[in-house]
Amino acid sequence: MPNAMLFELPGRGRIKAFGEDRKRLLHAMTTNHVQQLEPGQGCYAFFLSAQGRILSDVTILAQDDHLLLDVEPVQREPIFTHLDKYIIADDVALEDVTDQQTTLAIEGDDARQILEFINAPIPEAAYSSANWAGRLVVNTSYTGAPGFHIYLSPLDAPILAETLEDGGAKPATPEEVETTRILNGRPLYGVDITEANLPQETQLAHALHFSKGCYLGQEIVERIRSRGHVNKVLTKVEYVGEPPAGTITSSTRDPATNRTVALAYLRK
Repeated sequence: MPNAMLFELPGRGRIKAFGEDRKRLLHAMTTNHVQQLEPGQGCYAFFLSAQGRILSDVTILAQDDHLLLDVEPVQREPIFTHLDKYIIADDVALEDVTDQQTTLAIEGDDARQILEFINAPIPEAAYSSANWAGRLVVNTSYTGAPGFHIYLSPLDAPILAETLEDGGAKPATPEEVETTRILNGRPLYGVDITEANLPQETQLAHALHFSKGCYLGQEIVERIRSRGHVNKVLTKVEYVGEPPAGTITSSTRDPATNRTVALAYLRK
């Protein structure tokens, strides 16, 4: 029996950035290297305030004529407004396409096998993407398990979901998805990461690029790097009985060990 969860992530914020200056703008507004992205490539990054606090996380996908930004549903309007405020003399136009798309996620050890079975393209690198008959297949994960997300029309989603189930994917409940996310130590913006946090506190090093040049909030990030540490870090912990000293942001029961597994900020 294939090991792959199937679930929908409706309402993900989707913003397209068009224009000659789109890479330059997003490069200057996020913590990762956007200028070097070619069509089909992507990256994970943070939007920061001038004080270096995390306004949102974002997956940035380079397409032929635009950059596609994927953010948490609640960050859709704030990030659109945040970007729009910084477009002054730039050749950049933003379009909110959230209502035109939904996401089918297939995650687990056999996710690739199931996509191959239905002849879907397989983007190989993390955060890379491939077009597929009006859909976009992205190498990314919500739960931290190996997997892929398929961006598609809400009308198309039930049809493809049925096809994926025929290929062996198992529909997952929201509770199963949340448990898997926490067991894998995958943080969620708005729950485990908020505007109160600094990038290095999350331990998501792949969101940061330290030689890309100037961007909003960079001074704080560089200051932390030069000092070598932050006072607290987000960590996955397992325990029985009393929780460890720290701030727990997510928790669940591991059915295999009967222990509590949590994401928590612990002092270093």
